[in-house]
Amino acid sequence: MPLVYDELHRLARNYLRRERPDHTLQSTALVHEAYMRMVNQKTVQWQNRAHFFGVAAQSIRHILVDHARRYQTAKRGSGAHKLALDEAAGVTERADIDLIALDDALNGLSAVDPQQGRIVELRFFGGLSIEETAAVLKISPATVKRDWIMAKAWLYQNLSGAV
Repeated sequence: MPLVYDELHRLARNYLRRERPDHTLQSTALVHEAYMRMVNQKTVQWQNRAHFFGVAAQSIRHILVDHARRYQTAKRGSGAHKLALDEAAGVTERADIDLIALDDALNGLSAVDPQQGRIVELRFFGGLSIEETAAVLKISPATVKRDWIMAKAWLYQNLSGAV
């Protein structure tokens, strides 16, 4: 558990570092909430480290989006949380995007291509490598690379109005 906790805490710090300075959610609280959601899932059978962090990525995504939705009181774009979509998503120039818009776009991508949506979730929210993502999804690294490129292009196109 200490190794897993340290890794989850590192991921949480990385996400929250991209948030606004006065963000009220702390990395420890994010880790604890993600952990509680994960241990309360009775049907999950952990296959390996990559699978665990894949589920953690999904949990972290939902926690961050839920927090952003609760925080946002005005119309979208008015004081919304900004999240840097930079090297984690493979965009060469740094772009700040609305976390809620990212979640909406990712839900749209998942409706069109569930595998690409899952790849983005694992890579961006889970911090998994190409190889780890391939292991979780039981597909080849080449397929992950190809779908990752397509997913980034799809998200960039759909988020360009939200930047």
